[in-house]
Amino acid sequence: MSDATLDDRGRLTLPKELRERYGDRYRIVDLHDGIKLVPVSEDPLDALRDEFADVEKSASDLREEARDAALDGAGR
Repeated sequence: MSDATLDDRGRLTLPKELRERYGDRYRIVDLHDGIKLVPVSEDPLDALRDEFADVEKSASDLREEARDAALDGAGR
């Protein structure tokens, strides 16, 4: 963990190690007890493909499973 401070223009500089690890673009998420910086990929579609590369089910199968789980959760 490291500390960072805002400069007189309100800019936050992240340590080099974090920029190298997570990149240069972030989404700022406002939480009830602080903020969170979420790295944003240069190409969001490539990031999604990488994230779900090991999923072997089709989108239709996943959608049907999610629907069934929601119905079961609702007391079908």
